[in-house]
Amino acid sequence: MFSPQLSLPAIVGTLRTLTAGARSADRSAFVGAMAATVNGVTVVTTDGAGGRHGVTVSSMTSVSADPPLLLVAINRRNPLVTAIRANGGFGVSVLGAHQASVADSFAGRPGAVAPYDFGHGRWEQRAGGAPLLAGSAARFDCALASMTDAASHVLVLGAVRHAARDCVPALAYTRRGYAVTRPLSRLT
Repeated sequence: MFSPQLSLPAIVGTLRTLTAGARSADRSAFVGAMAATVNGVTVVTTDGAGGRHGVTVSSMTSVSADPPLLLVAINRRNPLVTAIRANGGFGVSVLGAHQASVADSFAGRPGAVAPYDFGHGRWEQRAGGAPLLAGSAARFDCALASMTDAASHVLVLGAVRHAARDCVPALAYTRRGYAVTRPLSRLT
C-alpha cells in the first residue's frame, strides 16, 4: 500500500471538521448544478481473487504527477468497492467518443448491450490484472493506495503503475447526456 505524506482520511477528517454545523446546499439545487459540469466518462475495473467487476464513473481526477496518483469516487454499495479492496488494484479506462455503448453497459443501463458486459469491447490486462479497454482515450493501471468513506461514496486513491493513451477524442458527460469535447479555435 502507498502511504502519501498527507493521508486521504486526514483530508476528509479535516473537511468534516471545517464543515461541521455548516448549512448544506439544497440537494436538488446541488444535483442540478452538478449536471451543468463537464466530466470525462470512465469505466473503473478490477479482476482477481475478489472477482471481476466494472462500473461507469464520472468522478475521476489526477491527484499528483510525482508520484503519479489518481482518485475515483465509487458508490459504497457497489460490489466493485469490495473487489478493489480484495484485489489490491484497479484500472481506469477513459472512454473515447465512439465508446458510449460501453459507458451505458457499465452504468447498468439496459439496451442493445447487456449490463456490465466485459464481452462488449476488447479488454487488455497489464501486470496489475485489471481489465483496460483497448482503443479508449486513456488507460491507467493502478495499485490501491487507500480507500476512504465520504458520505454515499468511497474515495479510492490509486498509485498509477502504467498509463497509456490513444489519439481519439474523449467521451464527456454534461447536462445528463454524452458529449464530445474539441479544442476552441484560438482567438487573436
